Amino acid sequence: MKINIQFLFLFVLLPCIGFTQSATVKGVILDDGDLPIYNVNIKAGERGTTSNENGFYELKIPANEDITIVFTHLSHKRIEATFNLKNGEVIEFNPVMKIEVEQIATVVINSNTKQSVEGVVSVPPAILRTIKGAQPGVENILKTLPGVNVSNELSTQYSVRGGNFDENLVYVNEIEVYRPFLIRSGQQEGLSFVNTDLVQNVDFSAGGFQAKYGDKLSSVLDITYKTPIKFGLSVDASLLGGSIAAETVSKDSKFSGIVGLRYRDNSLFINSLETETNVVPVFADAQTYLTYKFSDKFHLNFLGNISVNKYDFQPQNRQTNFGTIDEPVALLVFYEGQEKDQYITSFGAFKANYFVNDDLTLKLIGSAYHTTEEEYFDILGQYRLGEVNSNIGDENLGEVEFSEGIGSQLTHARNDLDALIVNVEHKGNYDIDEESNFEWSLKYTHEDIRDRLVEWEVIDSAGFSVRPPIFDVPNEQPYEPFEGPLVAFENVRATNEVQIDRLQAYLQWSKRSTLGNNEVFYNAGVRVHNWTVNSEVPNQDGITSSTQTVFSPRAQFAIKPDWEKDMLFRAAAGLYYQPPFYRELRDSSGVVQPDVKAQKSFHVVLGHEYSFKMWDRPFKLVTEAYYKKLTDVNPYTLENVRIRYRAKNNAEAYALGLDMRLNGEFIAGTESWFSFGFLKTEENIDDRGYISRPTDQRLKFGALFQDYMPNLPDLKMYLNLVYNTGVPGGSPSYADPYVFQNRLPDYKRADVGISYLLVDPNKTYTKRWKQRFKELSVGFEIFNIFNAQNSITNTWVRDVYSKRQYAIPNYLTPRVFNIRVSTRF
Repeated sequence: MKINIQFLFLFVLLPCIGFTQSATVKGVILDDGDLPIYNVNIKAGERGTTSNENGFYELKIPANEDITIVFTHLSHKRIEATFNLKNGEVIEFNPVMKIEVEQIATVVINSNTKQSVEGVVSVPPAILRTIKGAQPGVENILKTLPGVNVSNELSTQYSVRGGNFDENLVYVNEIEVYRPFLIRSGQQEGLSFVNTDLVQNVDFSAGGFQAKYGDKLSSVLDITYKTPIKFGLSVDASLLGGSIAAETVSKDSKFSGIVGLRYRDNSLFINSLETETNVVPVFADAQTYLTYKFSDKFHLNFLGNISVNKYDFQPQNRQTNFGTIDEPVALLVFYEGQEKDQYITSFGAFKANYFVNDDLTLKLIGSAYHTTEEEYFDILGQYRLGEVNSNIGDENLGEVEFSEGIGSQLTHARNDLDALIVNVEHKGNYDIDEESNFEWSLKYTHEDIRDRLVEWEVIDSAGFSVRPPIFDVPNEQPYEPFEGPLVAFENVRATNEVQIDRLQAYLQWSKRSTLGNNEVFYNAGVRVHNWTVNSEVPNQDGITSSTQTVFSPRAQFAIKPDWEKDMLFRAAAGLYYQPPFYRELRDSSGVVQPDVKAQKSFHVVLGHEYSFKMWDRPFKLVTEAYYKKLTDVNPYTLENVRIRYRAKNNAEAYALGLDMRLNGEFIAGTESWFSFGFLKTEENIDDRGYISRPTDQRLKFGALFQDYMPNLPDLKMYLNLVYNTGVPGGSPSYADPYVFQNRLPDYKRADVGISYLLVDPNKTYTKRWKQRFKELSVGFEIFNIFNAQNSITNTWVRDVYSKRQYAIPNYLTPRVFNIRVSTRF
């Protein structure tokens, strides 16, 4: 017995003794801007590893001998360091890798990057923080990319390649985030979830994305928040609000955290609109991302957010002039009543990372999202439609002299929503070798949503109540008396209690290899999504339940030919499903339909990248052609940013287009780009034929241009320019799109910002007050510099004599000036 124990002891101990004849080198790899570098190759003889998304690495090396470690990265200069460590010794080494000459700022103009082969666009975080725009956030930059449509500067919603606002995925540090449900206009929205002061990396895919991303039809926005490496403080203030962000790290580097506070007041924009109001739009939020490293193998992260949006609106009067020079017409409206909206959301998530070894990483993510939303309003609008005095020199020039139509409109709403969404997910990543890996996930989601919808609208024209046109009762007012029942023009009343349980999983494989002298990249994966909808309608017996399952295979292939010219070709295809979320289950009458199927889309994307030098500076031209075939489509109407679904899978659709983007150093040392997009998307509802979808934006042109004065480089300028052709919209209520489909005017907007850098972080100063800052800049912005009149919807008004309806455009913001101060400590 003793001999057996001794043999067992030696059997266990000897491998441990052999294993411990080594030392450990670990640390964080940074670039010139103190930002972590992902995917750095670290080699020591035959041993090697790569840095993770936080720049962290750990490598075991033989002890008691000289060992040279080599750090290499595609866009940074090589670093070599030699160590001679004792047995069991652990040393921290944090190298700073210099940027190669052919790189622009922090964006690599090189087609052989991870983002390029996966069809992902990376946006430099410095641009997000420098170019704020009318709605500061990631969306302000996304709108300049091809295939992305933002036609409302007050909104953070965007559509991609013919999809709608609900078809986009957003992740922050691998955690899916959500947005409020009841938003109906850009004025109510407030802040984007993503706080640009906390951002370290931004990746965006407009289609053909991998299986590791969720089940949506259009796009993925993948955000990574910073992992601080030292203390820092930044402050930004303007006439539209302000923000403050702080980051810190403990002395032993085990704990790090970053926190951001934001405040937004859109009064500057809303008071510039045609409607004179008393308005108090207050939006504020607090976010934090914390990390604690219990050991080199186990890290725990926390992402938290609390957001409060309050919108108090009391319209007073409005005058909109339209028509032609020969026949000018004006709409005058006098209002009574008010609107009070409130959206309070809270979000918290824990993510645990366990680094089993250099090849295997396991993660566990738990998150909860809770929102309570109120939308209350009672607004009476009394209007007068008439001819405008156009006689130059007349003292009544511009006034309405003859009324062609009079009437009133009373709108009422008492909408409440309470939603709780809980997620638990396991993720794993296994590196088979340096060139290939597996990724997998298993995720459970529970959604509990309680909703009360009460809203109606009464329209009066020349003293006569206007009935909804869907009723078959003849109405010849004012020529014949009407004896039918009086009903509201619109009346929606519903109460829903819905629980949705989802089980999702994916498995994908990626590999880099060679084909002859050509570099190639493969990715293949599959997702499965099972969900059960339980819907309870109050005052009715029983619970309606429906269960469905879908499978989503996806694949990517990229090849970089061994040519003299730096080119890359890629292709992606897959079957993408979008299982219905709560809003897609609710029909136009407000009632939940549990049997709604997942919308299905087959994607094909072909891409080409060409990296070249012009004026001895780097540039990249990216071209993508795409085609989507959609079935089981859930048709919808779009008004401002509010989407109303029919909750029926009674349509099919398609989308095809071409996107092009040229980016590079048009001005030495700065990055700019120009984008062009062509899109055609149509749908066939109930086999009535194909017509344009609400997001059928045919042409798009975007530009983001940065410049500075050569003799005064601290004086900088940016131009954010967007031109979108008009989309179908602004049609009267109840209008059959097959009979009447109106297109809104083209959307044209240019924002300009000019700033002066008082304190440059790359310079040293003798003046004491400047030494207190790491960076300090002041400037001003001109939003909509050309004062273009863009409209998002129409108000329809009747002429009492001819019964003709006029489309009165609801214009967006005109030219607005803003002042901004930004600093870092």
